[in-house]
Order: sequence, then C-alpha cells, then structure tokens
Amino acid sequence: MGQALYHYNEKRSRALERAKELKSIIEDYLETSKTIKTGLLMADQIDYQKKKILQYLNATEEDWQDWNWQMDNRFETASALSHIINLSQKEIEEIDRVSQQFRWAASPYYVSLMDPDDPECPVRKQAVPSILELSDDNGTEDPMNEEYTSPAPCITRRYPDRLIINVTNQCAMYCRHCQRRRNIGEVDEPKSMLELEAAIKYIADNPEIRDVLITGGDAFMLGEEKLEWLLSKLHRIDHVEIVRFGTRTLVTMPQRITDDLCAVLEKYPPIYVNTQFNHPREITKDVHRAAEKLVKAGVPLGNQTVLLRNINNNPHIMKKLNHELLKARIKPYYIFHAKAVKGTSHFITKVETGIEIMEKLRGFTSGLAIPEYIVNAPGGYGKIPMQPMYRISAGSDYIMIRTWEGKTIKYNNSGKD
Repeated sequence: MGQALYHYNEKRSRALERAKELKSIIEDYLETSKTIKTGLLMADQIDYQKKKILQYLNATEEDWQDWNWQMDNRFETASALSHIINLSQKEIEEIDRVSQQFRWAASPYYVSLMDPDDPECPVRKQAVPSILELSDDNGTEDPMNEEYTSPAPCITRRYPDRLIINVTNQCAMYCRHCQRRRNIGEVDEPKSMLELEAAIKYIADNPEIRDVLITGGDAFMLGEEKLEWLLSKLHRIDHVEIVRFGTRTLVTMPQRITDDLCAVLEKYPPIYVNTQFNHPREITKDVHRAAEKLVKAGVPLGNQTVLLRNINNNPHIMKKLNHELLKARIKPYYIFHAKAVKGTSHFITKVETGIEIMEKLRGFTSGLAIPEYIVNAPGGYGKIPMQPMYRISAGSDYIMIRTWEGKTIKYNNSGKD
C-alpha cells in the first residue's frame, strides 16, 4: 500500500512539473492575446460608429438590418468616408487617385468596424484603397489563369471532381487583396440566366463532377429566388453530391443572412458555406447571430483566411482569430497565401511566414483551431499544402520525428506495406 502510494505521488509530481512547463509555454500568448482587439471587445466603439453612420445617412435601425439598404448605401468615395473615420487631406487625395484605377466600396456595417483614428486598423486596410496599390510592378491581373480554365460560361475547373460557378461580380465590400479584382467593373453584373443554364448543362453532362462551389464576386449577392432556382437545378443532378458557397457576407454584411435565405439553404442539403475572416476585429455579435442562423439551418461553416502582411501575419493574431471563429461555430479551414494579383503586392508575405505560423499553431492549440496553409500554384495548377517538417530522416525500420516542442524522437517503423 505504501509503495503504491509512493509511485502514485511520484507520477503526480511528474505530471505537475509537466503541467507547470506547459503553462509557461502558453503564458506569452495569454498576455499578448489581451491586446488583440476583437469585434466583441470593441462593441461600444462599433455601436458609436454605427450611430454616426445612421445619422449621416439619415437612416433607421430597420434600415440598418436590411441587406438591400446596406448595398444601396455602400461607401464609395473618400469624401463620404471622411464623415465617419478621420482621414487626412493626403489620404483623401490618395484614395481618390487609386479609385480611378481600382474600384472600391464598403458596406455601412463594415465601415462601422473601422477604428476611426488608426490608419493601421486591420479592417480599414482591407477595405480602404492604399496608394501602394499603384506601385505594384510584380502582380498580374489573373495569376490563376482562370480565363484559361473555363470550359463553359461561368465555370472554372481546375480539379477532376469539382468546379466553380461564378454567379456575379458583385460584393458587399471590395477587398483590397481580391484575387478577382479584374472582374470588378463600374457595373455590378450577375450572370444571365442563359449563362447559368449553360453552366448547369456542363455539370449535368460531366458525371465526374460531385462537388460544386458557387462563388463570384459573392454568391450571396443573388436574391433568394435566383439562389433557389440554381440550387433546385443542381439538386436534380444525381452525381452532384454537395454544394458549397463562397461568401464574405458573414464578415462584411451579416444582415444578408436572413430567415428567408436560411429557409432556401435548408431545403437543399448538404450545403456548406465558407467565408473569409482575416482578423479577430471582424468577429462581432452580429456575426455570432448570423452564424447561429446558418448552423440552425443545417449548414456547416468554414473559414478561409488570407495571410495578409500587417494584418494577420502574426502567430498570436492567427491563433486568436481561430479561437474566436470556433466560438462562433466556424471551423478554420484554410490559410491562403496571398496571390500575386496586380495592386496587392504590399499584402504578400514570405511563404516562410506562413510556415512559422503553422509551427506556432500545431501543438500549441487544438486541432480544430488549425487550418491548412495553402499556396496556389501559378497558372491554375491547384492548391499546394505548406507545413513545417516533422519527419526528419528515415532508416529501414524507423523514422526520426520532431515534436511540436522541437524534441527529436526515434519512431519504430517496422510495419508492413
């Protein structure tokens, strides 16, 4: 009995020492995370900015909750934006200059998330034009060669069993890092019924297509009637197993997630929705409400972050973002390395930066909070996963592996093929 108790105490003592060691590892993140502003923590400032916008637009709370009103009242000029956030005369002139070449627009909701006094605000940097967009000599208009991978109207196909339907060039907010900014003209144009019919026919005629991604622009810019028409057509194609939507409306205009929209989505399972949150400041109480509606409609949610220099190229910010996403029931799915699109080079980090972030996620947080880091091969050759090396070397019956803490271990590999 005494010997058993001794062994028990010895094991517990070792466990307590290990727990102390693990606690010391996470202390740096715990301290830093307190300084990372989330939309939930900034609720008072956001509400103040919202009231300022409503007053400027002579609008009501009912207007604010109407996604069509949000679209009709997007901020598209520096002059209008300067009534809501503080812009210097130089900033106003630069925004006007950039907008002559690259269109911009942001919903009143997304503008309300901006820090009015901080030009480095991660929300502002995603939405407000920067003069750096005009000094990009490296980017191209279509680095993914999407126009050469379109076998039918609206279709982009890069893989054997799945494809994209691009249904519109319209978005609630035109991201400064957008991969399809070449499609954003002076006019917002949904695809015609004739073009969509041709896309549906292509899918029906190719039985290997099991997965269809509806995107744009933003897929949720279509009204419920057109979305239902499209989903009903796809639902009748036996070999189409799942439908996915690509949308930033949860981020930029959560008012779009209406009961009517959810009722349409609920009718045609299985449907998945992937969105793009890039900073914890974008996650607000409105986001939580919108996500809850979709989850209750049976729609799983995923997030596809873009790695953006001076916005989220930091392991602590990325971890905080992923934790906040999970609290909203949104699964971190991908971290995309920013594409070399013309006018966006100031956002692009080294690939090593993304790998370092993955290094600081694996083991340091739960697997649910770890997305896959992806580089898209230029020319439309698909996604390439990037990750730290954990398999160091190998012998005939063993491999040498590295743990998340950097410890090297010999692992028996004598199993049979």
